[in-house]
Amino acid sequence: MIHRFLPRSPGLVFAALMLVAGLVFSEARAQQRNPTVVELFTSQGCSSCPPADAFLGELAERDDLIALSFHIDYWDYIGWKDTFATSDTTARQHAYGRTLSQRYVYTPQMVIGGRSHVVGSQRHAVLAAIDSMGGGGADVHLATSPNGGLRIKIAPGQVSPPADVWLMEYDRRHQVAIRRGENRGRTISYHNVVRGLTKLGRWDGSATELKSDIVASRAGGRDGCVVIVQEANGGPILGAVRLKFGQ
Repeated sequence: MIHRFLPRSPGLVFAALMLVAGLVFSEARAQQRNPTVVELFTSQGCSSCPPADAFLGELAERDDLIALSFHIDYWDYIGWKDTFATSDTTARQHAYGRTLSQRYVYTPQMVIGGRSHVVGSQRHAVLAAIDSMGGGGADVHLATSPNGGLRIKIAPGQVSPPADVWLMEYDRRHQVAIRRGENRGRTISYHNVVRGLTKLGRWDGSATELKSDIVASRAGGRDGCVVIVQEANGGPILGAVRLKFGQ
């Protein structure tokens, strides 16, 4: 069953070197090339979602995938306010609903590469959709500096019209004790929970460089971030790269 919803001296020399180091970017490590992005739209108030939440935890262990949880807010009225839901994550799902020609949005929904959607608890269908994905058209690289700077470089490529460049911050894992609603009395684990979405700019196919910072994100306890290059208005994902903080 699925839940349907209708229509963010030597000492002086050393000190000088450290000051300069704060301005130098280094290539972020462990950047998997052309990973497929899997997005689970879920809710703590949805009794159909826990199997999909657990499955996303399994997918999050794969190096060839970037698996993310987006918590929606339209089920908050049925007895439990989702502690991670935001209007931005809900808006992202509705954008997919339009571009994928859905009659309604639902939970648990997995969107694969921004190109197809599957009920998130249907393992075989999800895996088949992942296997069917090809590479994207954007070659994305991240570089970081010791002072918290983040630089995104996108190599020249073909795109029309210009694509959106998103920065998404996430928490690796949470356990939530749910006291009311359809999942009352259950403690559920959530994986790679998106806590902030920021549109950094656009990519028009030319060599592009964008900058941001991860100081506030680290200070806020986030575990990593993902940069996604995606056709406008919730279209197919053209490229993505992840940075796990601490690497």
